[in-house]
Amino acid sequence: MGTGIDEVDWASLRHAHGTAEDVPGWLRALASADTAERATALDGMYGALHHQGRVYDSTLACVPFLLSLVAREELPDRSGVVDLLVGIGAESADGDPRAREAVCAGAEVFVPLAADPDPAVRRATAAALVHFLSAPTRVLELLRQRLRAERDDRVLPALTEALGLFVRRYPGYADAALDLLAEQGAPPYGPGLRLAALGQLALVAPDRLPADVVPTAVRLLRERSAHRAVIPEPSADTLVGRLRRLRPSDEEGSRLLRTLHTGLGDRVDDRTALLAGQLTSPDPVDRCNAVWMAAALLRGWRGDHSATVRLLGVQLAAEQDRLRDAAVAVLAELGPLAAPAADELHALVCARPDLWTHRIERGSPTLGGPLKALAGSGDPRAVPALARLLAGPAAPVDLGFALIRLGAAAAPLAPAVRHRLGRIPPASPSAARLAAPLLAAIGAIGDEDAVPEVLRLLTGAPDSLRARDAVAGQAVETLEALGATAQAIPVLRALLHTRHAAAAAGALWSAHQDASAVLPVLLRELAHTDPERRCRAARQLGRLGPAARSALPALRRMACSWPAQERVSAACALWRVDADPEPVLRAFRAAWVDAPHTRAPIARCLTEMGPAAAPLRHLVAAELAAPRRLPARPGGRGGQAVPEDETLLRACREALGTM
Repeated sequence: MGTGIDEVDWASLRHAHGTAEDVPGWLRALASADTAERATALDGMYGALHHQGRVYDSTLACVPFLLSLVAREELPDRSGVVDLLVGIGAESADGDPRAREAVCAGAEVFVPLAADPDPAVRRATAAALVHFLSAPTRVLELLRQRLRAERDDRVLPALTEALGLFVRRYPGYADAALDLLAEQGAPPYGPGLRLAALGQLALVAPDRLPADVVPTAVRLLRERSAHRAVIPEPSADTLVGRLRRLRPSDEEGSRLLRTLHTGLGDRVDDRTALLAGQLTSPDPVDRCNAVWMAAALLRGWRGDHSATVRLLGVQLAAEQDRLRDAAVAVLAELGPLAAPAADELHALVCARPDLWTHRIERGSPTLGGPLKALAGSGDPRAVPALARLLAGPAAPVDLGFALIRLGAAAAPLAPAVRHRLGRIPPASPSAARLAAPLLAAIGAIGDEDAVPEVLRLLTGAPDSLRARDAVAGQAVETLEALGATAQAIPVLRALLHTRHAAAAAGALWSAHQDASAVLPVLLRELAHTDPERRCRAARQLGRLGPAARSALPALRRMACSWPAQERVSAACALWRVDADPEPVLRAFRAAWVDAPHTRAPIARCLTEMGPAAAPLRHLVAAELAAPRRLPARPGGRGGQAVPEDETLLRACREALGTM
C-alpha cells in the first residue's frame, strides 16, 4: 500500500480544508500500532475527506487504499474505516455518484468482513453489504447466514437494521426479508434484537407489526435494560471520542426506540403510550432517552400531550442531574403547554434557587431553565422568584421575556422592571440588547407609568449613535402598546423620517387619531424598497381603517405581490380599510398554501372577517385536523416552534368559530 500511496500526486488534489498533501500521512497512520495515532488520523479523514457529506477528488483517490486497509485482519480499529467507507459511498451531499461507484468497485472486500473475528467490524459491515454489493439475492442470503451464525448481541441489531435497509433498496425482494424481520421480532430471540426488528418493521412494513406493539416494546425495553452492561465512556481526547461522549450512555437502546418512534410516525396515541412506558421505566437511562424522544414528539406532532408533559415533570425530582436537566430543557421550550408540569417546576424552583440563573463562561447571566419553564407556562407562582432576581445586582438579561407569558400576573413587578429600564445608559452600544426584554415586558404588563423611561431611551442618545436607532423600533412599539401620551408626540414626530416611520405613525394615530398627520407618511413607506418597511406600513394602514381609503390602490397591488408576508399584510389592511372580501380571500388562499408561516396572521384576520371568511373554512378545518406541527418560521428560533404552532391552532379555532 505504501508504494501505491506515493504514486498519487496528492499535492494536486483537494479536500475540505485545501490541498490533500496531508492525506498520505493519515493513510499510513491508520495502519499504526499506536491507538491515539490511528484515532487522530481517522478524525482528520472524517473532517477533510467526508466533510458534511461532500465528495472531493482526494476522497475518490483514498477509497482503494481504505478498502485495502480493512482487508488486513491484523490491523486493529478497522471498524472505523468501514464506517468511513459506508459514509463516503452510501450517499453524497452534492449528489456526486463517483464515490459510490468507487466503493462498489471494491465491494467484494466486505464479504469476508461479514464474518471477521472482530465483532465491531462485523457490525459495521452489515450495512456495507446492502449498500455496495450488486446482487440482491446474494445480499439477502449473506444476511440470512450471518443472522443464523451471529452470537454477539452488539452485532445482531446491525444485521436487523441492514434487513430494513434491504427492503427499502430492493422492494421487489422484500417479502423474504420481511419474513426474517418478523421471525426476529418473536421469541426465542433476545429483547434487544426483538426491539430492533419491531423498529424496522414499523419503518418498512407497519402492517406486519403485532397489534400489541406498544406493550410488547415496553416489556422488551425493560427486559433489555435489566441485563444491560454498563459501557465505559471513551477516554481518548479525539474528535471521535468527544462526539461519542456526547451520545446517550445507552446509545443502542436510544437508537432502537428512536427507530420505533420514527416508524410509528403519525400514530400519536401509540407513541404517547410508548413514551409513558419509557418515562416510567425503573432505569434512569431509559427515562433520559425517553425525555429527548418526548421532545421530538412534542415539537413535531399535535395532540393531547398533557400526560407526556406530566411525566416529564416527574423527572424533575430525579437524583440524576442529567435526567433532570434534560426534562427542564424540554419543558422550557413548551410555553403554556408545560402547564401540566407546573407543580413539579414550582417545587424545583423553590428547592433550588441556584438554578434560577444560568451563566455561560464570561457571558451575562440568563434565566435558568426551571424558572423559565414555570414562567413560560403562565404560572403566577414564578413571580416571587422573578422579583428576587429583579431586585438583585445582576438580573438575567432575558428575564423580561419571561414576563410576557405571565401577563397581568406580572403587574407587581412593573416598578422593578421600570427601575431596571431606567438604569440602562441610552448611549451604550448594548442598550438595545438590554432594553429589548424589558420593553417587551412593559408592553405585556401595560405599565403606562413606564412611558417616561421609554422616552428617555429614545431621546437620551445622540442622533448619530447607532444605539438610538437600534432601540427605537421596539421603544415605539411599546409606546403604541401603552397608548402614546402627549409627552411622546414630539419624539414620535421626529421619527417620521427614519426607518421607524411606520411604527411612529401608528403610535401617533393611537395618540390623536389624526389621519392627515400620518397617512402621507404611511403611503410613502408603502412604496419603500425595503419589504419589511412596506409590511409595517400596510399593518399600520389597516389600523386606520376607512380613514386610509386613499391607500387602497397601492394595497390592492401589494396584495397580488410576493413575498407572501407582503401579500398577507396588504390583504389584512384591505379588509380593515374596505371590507371587500374578494381580493382579501384570493391573497389569503395563495399565501396559505405557498407560505405556511403566514397562516397565524391570516387566521387572526379571518376571525375579524367572520362569515365573510367562510370560503376558506376548508383550509382552516384542514389545518386543525393535520397531525403535524408547522416548523418554526424562517429565521425564527427553533425553541419557539411549539408555542408558535399552538398560537396558530388557537387562531384557527377562533376563526372557525366566527365563520
